Amino acid sequence: MSDWNLPRTGACRCGRIEFEITAAPLLTMACHCTGCQRMASSAFSLSVAVPSSGFAVTKGETVVGGLHGDSEHHFCSYCMSWLFTHPGQGMTGQFVNVRPTMFDDPGPLAVPFVETMTSERLPWATTSAVHSFETFPPMEDYLALTEAFSKA
Repeated sequence: MSDWNLPRTGACRCGRIEFEITAAPLLTMACHCTGCQRMASSAFSLSVAVPSSGFAVTKGETVVGGLHGDSEHHFCSYCMSWLFTHPGQGMTGQFVNVRPTMFDDPGPLAVPFVETMTSERLPWATTSAVHSFETFPPMEDYLALTEAFSKA
C-alpha cells in the first residue's frame, strides 16, 4: 500500500501525549502472547512497526511500564494508555511498534498482516492476518515479511 495518508497523528486516551508518524509502516501485527493479552486486557495486542526516524512524540512525555529492560513499553503517566514499544534484541533505534488504535484515524494500520504467538492464542480469538506464526518469526524472516507487506 502506498497511500498511508501521512503524516498520521495520534494521542493517548486523555490527550496529554500526542505523537505522529511521517514514514510508511513496515508491518502491521497482532500478538497473541499472554504478556500482550495482559497488557492490552484483550485477546491480543495490535501494533504497527514504523521506522524510528518516522516516529515522534510531539506532546508530553511517556513513562516506561510493562517490560523494563531490553524492550520498553511506553505509556501516558496519567491515563496509562499503552502507546508504543521500543523493541529490544538489538532492534532499538531501528523501528517503533505503535499501538494503531491510538491513531486519530487508524484505518488500515489496525489490520494485522502478521500474527505471532498463536501457540498462546485464546481458542476463540481470530484475526485476518495473512501470515501466522506459533511463536515469533525468526529475525531473518522479517525482511521478506516487510517486502510482502509493502506489496500487499
